[in-house]
Amino acid sequence: MLINCVAYQDGSKLADLTVDQVSDYISRPDCFVWVALQDASAAELEVMRREFGLHELAVEDAAHGHQRPKIEEYGDSIFAVLHLVEANEHELNVGEVDVFVGRNYVLSVRNRSTQGFLGVRDRCEREPHLLRHGAGFVLYALMDAVVDRYFPIIDTLESQLETIEEQIFVKGTAKSNIERLYDLKRRVMVLKHAVAPLLEAAGKLHGGRVPHMCAGTQEYFRDVVDHLTRINSSIESIRDTVGTAIHVNLSMVAIEESEITKRLAAWAGIFAVATAFAGIWGMNFEFMPELKWRWGYPLALAAITAACGLVAWRFRRAGWL
Repeated sequence: MLINCVAYQDGSKLADLTVDQVSDYISRPDCFVWVALQDASAAELEVMRREFGLHELAVEDAAHGHQRPKIEEYGDSIFAVLHLVEANEHELNVGEVDVFVGRNYVLSVRNRSTQGFLGVRDRCEREPHLLRHGAGFVLYALMDAVVDRYFPIIDTLESQLETIEEQIFVKGTAKSNIERLYDLKRRVMVLKHAVAPLLEAAGKLHGGRVPHMCAGTQEYFRDVVDHLTRINSSIESIRDTVGTAIHVNLSMVAIEESEITKRLAAWAGIFAVATAFAGIWGMNFEFMPELKWRWGYPLALAAITAACGLVAWRFRRAGWL
């Protein structure tokens, strides 16, 4: 589905175009066309491939989707894949935007995401002195918008981790904490898979030999890399903390089980004393003086009770009861 198709020249908007008018404007030397598609069909991608002369391998990646974040050069054009991560209550949904950049065109194809880029277009049009850099600045603006959307997700994950940490030493919550920590770890890895490859790939846009359409915007791409580095550091910090919290919760489970084992052992010891007395007086010897005592039975019960009470007192002092 075509979202918009606009021609720009010298940092200013020329006109809204139809697809049939694209070829008339990309032939102008100082003009570039910015086309945005959403969930594009194979037929729409084929039309764009013919209009802009896109590389077949890049179009194939965009058509199949589910690509790893990357930035690749195909001759005098760039193909970038960015992950759009959207947070809901229990999971992170991952969409994708594929960006084709050439000297006189930008084509963005958004898939499986409700996050639009109208704000990015408005921002670019409000900054004509930067939009004069052409397609390279549009690529930066799209990357910057995608990366900036990762920061609220990081804040949410950190808040959820702090909430779980507050419950770590609450008795009886170890199992539920471990389940929540593993769920949090899974979501952190989803974001990690979006950030780490992009951080690795984005370095080629600001240092050393950069593509010619990005030559005037290197400092802006360096800012994107700086944001990605900060996000990646936060992800690593959350991962380390989650790992530590899981180990602590497992230790709490072991401690709780140890407490139960000690209580069971203490009660077993108490009943062992009573069993020992009952075993002695339960022997069937003929000459046992206690058997003929008038007060033998209550005395035996008193002795068993006293002995069990003494053992229970000692276990309580030791912290086993």
